Amino acid sequence: MTTTTTKILSGPLSMFGAKVQIAALEKGIPFELTMVPFTKDDAYEPKHPDVLRINPVKQQVPVLMDGEVELFDSTQIFEYLEDRYPPPASLALWPEGIADRARARQLEQKSDEVFFPNVIKLFGLQNDMQSAPAVAACAACARYYGEMEGLLAGREYLAGPYSFADIAFYMACIFADRKGAGMTDATPRLIAWRNRVRDRPAVHAVVDPMMKFLASEGRGVPAFLQR
Repeated sequence: MTTTTTKILSGPLSMFGAKVQIAALEKGIPFELTMVPFTKDDAYEPKHPDVLRINPVKQQVPVLMDGEVELFDSTQIFEYLEDRYPPPASLALWPEGIADRARARQLEQKSDEVFFPNVIKLFGLQNDMQSAPAVAACAACARYYGEMEGLLAGREYLAGPYSFADIAFYMACIFADRKGAGMTDATPRLIAWRNRVRDRPAVHAVVDPMMKFLASEGRGVPAFLQR
């Protein structure tokens, strides 16, 4: 194995960057973290030159640099880290069986592409949460919570063992809560799952600084993360 330094470019409020940081910590991968500049209007400016070079179209973090490998997109980075640092030398973050891995990968994708788009809709509706689009987005989040509640019957994590799917959905849930579409008592298993993920040391190490940044900006911190 080469001895190149793995570099991760993220941002103080980057949900997708946080996913990559958590995964690297869970797997015990040493890395050099760079937080790119952030402005109070939720923009990452000025753009970091490595972000512009590696992700020129979206110009977004996360970006991973590992020797000759340069990647953007958190899901692609997940896959690379699992191949680069496979078990048993590193914690497995995909289930072992082919079918189980496929289900876990689908859950990770659904978190990003099915659940989180509803949260994104709420970003521009914070001053109009009673509007029809906001109500519809919150209802869609609630339906997804119900689906995950059913999935957790008889298991502690979404895909059986703790996996990338849990990391992805946990971070999405934080942003949903921040934007007014948090969990309720209607999903007790899901709330217990959220607490299990929250209490993992790697998750603490990444999410706590994010919440401190929010507080320093005078922004609300979800109740389940207040310390």
